[in-house]
Amino acid sequence: MAAPPDKTPPDKMAVPLEPLLLRLELDEAGQEALQGLADATAGVARLVALERHSDAARLAAHALPRREAVWWACMCARAIPDPGRQPVDEAALLAAEAWVRWPEEATRRAAMAAAEAAAFRSAEAWAAVGAFWSGGSMAPEGQPVVPPAEHLTGVAVAGSVVLAAVRARPERGPARLLRFVTSARDIAAGGAGRLEPEGN
Repeated sequence: MAAPPDKTPPDKMAVPLEPLLLRLELDEAGQEALQGLADATAGVARLVALERHSDAARLAAHALPRREAVWWACMCARAIPDPGRQPVDEAALLAAEAWVRWPEEATRRAAMAAAEAAAFRSAEAWAAVGAFWSGGSMAPEGQPVVPPAEHLTGVAVAGSVVLAAVRARPERGPARLLRFVTSARDIAAGGAGRLEPEGN
């Protein structure tokens, strides 16, 4: 009898590492740590082992596919309650999540409108920017197409994740980033990456 087929989903972060390295702006020690590694999954694992959680999170932001990366930013923002969160921030978060579920031009542009309304100052706003920068054009509708650079969603998501990690209780940042990277790994493996909201 033939063995059953392997139903393990592919690792969505198992993308070539070398093209991502310039996006990370690593110091010399970080660059040395990643030498010889083939893919981003191995890179994230190495950086976590070295307790370089911020670098690991930035690598995950650039390695995940765009929809998964934006979803991850949303999960991180939801995990850290913000006493100062405004209705416009919640609206930006909902707009980013809407684009993940329905990645269409209308939801992409709505995400940017929500980020602008939130004044680009929150983790939620930058998750929405990540959705807008996922494709299409950055120019107003009806104007000549200006496609976003390939790395911009990763930049926005990395910014969102770091903002979530340091808000309210910035001393918890390293531990939060470690939780966030665990979430990214779950998403890469086909999970939802949901995180329990942090308590006091």
